Formats: sequence, C-alpha cells, structure tokens
Amino acid sequence: MAMSQGAGTRRRGPVLERAILGAALEQLSTVGWRGLTMEGVAAGAQTGKAAVYRRWPSKQALVADALQTAFPEVPDVPDLGGLREDLVFLVLRMREAMYSRGGLALRSVIDECDQEAAHCFVRLIMEGVVEPTKQRILDVVRRGIGRGEVRPDATGDIVADVVPALMMYRSKIGGREITEEDLLEVVDQVMLPLLRP
Repeated sequence: MAMSQGAGTRRRGPVLERAILGAALEQLSTVGWRGLTMEGVAAGAQTGKAAVYRRWPSKQALVADALQTAFPEVPDVPDLGGLREDLVFLVLRMREAMYSRGGLALRSVIDECDQEAAHCFVRLIMEGVVEPTKQRILDVVRRGIGRGEVRPDATGDIVADVVPALMMYRSKIGGREITEEDLLEVVDQVMLPLLRP
C-alpha cells in the first residue's frame, strides 16, 4: 500500500527525481509519447503534479531527462574470431537494447512525436544512441578489415546504418517484434555479402 505524501516519509531531492524519471520511462514504454501526461507521471511516482512541474516545465524536458537515464547501451563486441560471429553477437545485443525499457521508451518518442516535439530530441538521440551504435558496427567492420574478411572501403556511414535502418523499418512498417532469426538473415543475406571482398 502506497503512503500518501503527508504520511511521514516524504521523498525529496534525488530520490523523488529518480521516482519521477522512472515513472516517465514507464509511461513511455507502456502508453507511449502521446499517452504520457504529467498527471500520469506524478501518479506513477506517487507525488503531486506540482512536484513534477517544479523540476520539469514541459513534457519534452521531462522526457529528455528520462531518456538520458535509460538510453539502451550496445556493449563493445569481443573478438569472437570471425566476422559472422562478431556481427551476430552485435545484432543480438542491438535487439536486446531495442526491447529494453529504455529502448521501448526511445522508440515511442521516435515513432509518435510530431516534427516540432521531435526536434528537441534529435541531438540527444544521435549522441546517446545512434552514434555509439554506429561506432560498434564500424569497430566490427574495421576488425574484419584487419582479418582480411572485409573489403577495405566498407567503413562509411551507409554501412553503419544498414542494420539499425532494417531493424527500425521491420519493426515500424512490419509492425511486429524483430526475432533472432530475422537478425541472422540480416547478417547472412545482407551484411556478409555487403562487406566481403
């Protein structure tokens, strides 16, 4: 049973802020950008709406801070001995990130925001998710070049965009969850032919 605000254990400072940011992420990943309301976030954090507005003057400001706390991370790819093995490891970690709470929240913003609202998130998403993910892909490609498995000129932005673009396309246009089998096909039928000498 939740305690009311006046019942003696009132949260303040960073504890309350974490609760509000967590409630915002929960709303983003369940009801999406359009369904998220400041009132709903306040209820989810078990605080008053005024406490939310004191810290974040707008829905965009709140969501921007919430996303930064939960950007899905794609880890460094260990050297598994071959291009296919490295790519499979990477795309499966990308899938995990895509379906994490932070990934679901991020996708709701990308999928549902209108142009004006999305504008404030573009830099944040590029720096926090897109560029680090592309760097992981290019790390695998460069390692493959060093092994002689990848043609030397395969280090451009287009190469780094292929897997994330296909994942987003299949998810958004196909309207279904991307499976591991889908990603193995991307590796075997798209990435390997694209990269090999």
